[in-house]
Amino acid sequence: MRVLVVEDDPGVREALELGLSLEGHKVKATESPKEALALLPWAEVVVLDVLLPEGDGFALLKEIRARSEVPVLMLTALDAVEWRVKGLKEGADDYLVKPYSLSELLARLEALYRRAHRKEEVLAYKDLRLYPRRMEAYRGERRLALSPKTFLLLKAFLESPEEVLSKEALMLRVWGEEVEPATLEVHLSLLRKALGEPNPIQTVRGYGYRLFLP
Repeated sequence: MRVLVVEDDPGVREALELGLSLEGHKVKATESPKEALALLPWAEVVVLDVLLPEGDGFALLKEIRARSEVPVLMLTALDAVEWRVKGLKEGADDYLVKPYSLSELLARLEALYRRAHRKEEVLAYKDLRLYPRRMEAYRGERRLALSPKTFLLLKAFLESPEEVLSKEALMLRVWGEEVEPATLEVHLSLLRKALGEPNPIQTVRGYGYRLFLP
């Protein structure tokens, strides 16, 4: 697993980093919410403390949920029932109170990881991967910076790889109605730029476009 640890206590942070690494997992640890959000695309599970020096874990959890459905386990000394309820209502997948055992933490993280990957849908073609639920797309190991519309455009192509799609069909899949041809062209140009070379979006003159790589 790729585990992102967000913890303000240096001793706990180092212990988690060492313990999880010794179990064979890749770990990145920080106390900064800003850095945590920057590392979020890398993470497969998140261990999140409630008390942070630059804010609180509940605020960071809201930010995480606005960007991703990555599993989050909240780890905190706040053991009152209302805090657990608040964490779960805010979008946490699990809640573990300090002090904790590493074996229990590992078991909970592995269960979250299995559950997330069992449900996760992925659309793939050659070196392209798109995760609809996470709103993430990759070419190789590079995450693509896509707007919501260019994301939906790539999703339409990945749902029908190597199939020629008309302009009208793409408009309906992305916008739900026919739009100005120039609007489609602008978003196709942005998608091509984001994908880079060799570019997989081919123009089939007189018919439309297709996703194709030899």
